[in-house]
Amino acid sequence: MKTPLQLLIVALFATSANAEFRTWTRTDGKTAELDLVSVTDSAGAKTGEFKMRNGKSVSLAASSLTEADAKLLAEWKPVEIPPSTPAVVSVFDEALKGNLQKLSGKSLKSYKEPVTAAKYFIFYYTASWCGPCHQYTPSLVAFYNKNKNPNFEIVVITSDSEEAAMEEYAVESKMPWLFLKMVKAPPFKKNFPHQVTGIPSVITCDVNGNIISRTESIPELEKLVK
Repeated sequence: MKTPLQLLIVALFATSANAEFRTWTRTDGKTAELDLVSVTDSAGAKTGEFKMRNGKSVSLAASSLTEADAKLLAEWKPVEIPPSTPAVVSVFDEALKGNLQKLSGKSLKSYKEPVTAAKYFIFYYTASWCGPCHQYTPSLVAFYNKNKNPNFEIVVITSDSEEAAMEEYAVESKMPWLFLKMVKAPPFKKNFPHQVTGIPSVITCDVNGNIISRTESIPELEKLVK
C-alpha cells in the first residue's frame, strides 16, 4: 500500500500543466508543473522545495530528477529583489494629496495615486479666459508628452472661477498633467507665495519648495528636467 506521501507525489506528477510554473521531470518520466522556491544542501545532496498549483509544498531530491533538471536544481539561485527606493518627500505633499484631478476622457476626475517627482514640481499658473495661455499651452503639452520622466511633474494652479470653464480648457488643450482642484488654488497661493504677476506663468520648484526657475521657455525647461 502506498503511503500518503507517495500518493501525494503520484498526484503531484499527474497534475496538468500550469503556465505559471516550470515543468519538472522525475527519473521515472512523470512530470509536474512546479515553482522552485528554495534549495537545501546536505552533505552534497541537494533537495528542492517546490510550490504546487494549490499552494502546498513538496520536497524533491535532485537524485529523483532527470539529469537536466537535477542540474537546474543544483544551479538555482534565489532572485535578488533590489531594495525599494524610498519615496521622495516634498513640501507640497500635504497641499496636493487628495486635492488633485486629471483629465479622463472629457472630464476632470479625482486623482488618487501618489504624486511623485524626484526633483521638480512645475506649477503652471493659467486660466481658460487667458488668451496668451491658449497660445502657450500647446507648446507645454508637447514638452510634457516628449520629456515626461520621474524627475518632474506639472500641476496646474488655475485662476478660473468656474470649474466647467477649467474643465473645458483642459479638454480642448488635451492637458496630460495634474490639476489642483479649483477650490484649493487660493489656499495654495497663500501657502506658497510664488509671486506670480501674470499668466501664463511657469514656476519650477525643487521638492523643498525652492524656486528653481521662472521661465516659460520650452528649451530651458527641457534642459532642466533631463
